[in-house]
Amino acid sequence: MQLSNVVHFFITFSKNYLRTAKLSNPSFLPGANLIAGGRNMPSVNEQPSDPRASTTRILRWKQGAPGQAADDSLAREEPLEIRVKGESVAVTMRTPGHDEELALGFLLSEGVIAGPGDVLEVAPCQQGDAALHGNVLNVFLAPKVRLDLAKLKRNVYASSSCGLCGKASIESVHGHFAPLAKREPLVATETLLQLPAKLRAEQETFDKTGGLHAAGLFDAGGELLTLREDVGRHNAVDKAIGRSMLDGSFPLDDRVLMLSGRASFEILQKALAGRVPVICAVSAPSSLAVEFARESGQTLVGFLRGDTFNVYSHPERITGLGD
Repeated sequence: MQLSNVVHFFITFSKNYLRTAKLSNPSFLPGANLIAGGRNMPSVNEQPSDPRASTTRILRWKQGAPGQAADDSLAREEPLEIRVKGESVAVTMRTPGHDEELALGFLLSEGVIAGPGDVLEVAPCQQGDAALHGNVLNVFLAPKVRLDLAKLKRNVYASSSCGLCGKASIESVHGHFAPLAKREPLVATETLLQLPAKLRAEQETFDKTGGLHAAGLFDAGGELLTLREDVGRHNAVDKAIGRSMLDGSFPLDDRVLMLSGRASFEILQKALAGRVPVICAVSAPSSLAVEFARESGQTLVGFLRGDTFNVYSHPERITGLGD
């Protein structure tokens, strides 16, 4: 299946599903009731106060008690199509919000741009159906940027399907982003232990929905500078890195990236594109993530929770580890 077909599927499905449901079943309309097992179950409605969440009525059951109708919050998930020079290059399922940051972070990790100076403008598409739904972004590159659209589409499709494997993946990434050479002490063990709680305290939409990943950028002293939440952990990282390109703090060679979940190869790749030297995760890294971090000169910390953590690569950036 070609990328154009993938793009068409996601955009058409998300647009037409609601249209078809509303026409065939008037009770699907917002505010109406869906009958489920003889009970009234209102449909999902957006929360105007938070574009990243929606509300729905559910039947909450607990052993030993009858089911009770209740309100529940859901993390929103919608497709975002990214266009470069008017050509569709990717569709990602994301939580709405900070879409410009997401597009910038994505294009950086794909090697399309090297920094904020390569981008003239990121703007919502103002033509056709895309203008109505707001889920299409146009990225306008500086004239100096040389872009092979066909190659980019092949790379994006490969990474979204089977992709490359092992050593070939690492070598492919290093063809775009050189390993980090500077490996001086950066952050103390006491600081690292504080990061999960600081990240968790700012996850506002997760508190409502329980359905979002978070990525936070900290300085060496443990101050949280940027936090982004998304249904996709890689999207959260793209947004956090994209933010740095907008606020003038890129590259991120003195920052620590903290993840609310696990650390994958893809996330390590994105961190390298942003030149992030230290990546920490509450959960485990994958085997390829560890291999990539070791060869890329990145410090990778996993199972960072409570008063313990594991260091998988380049511990020289962490002070206080002892002998």
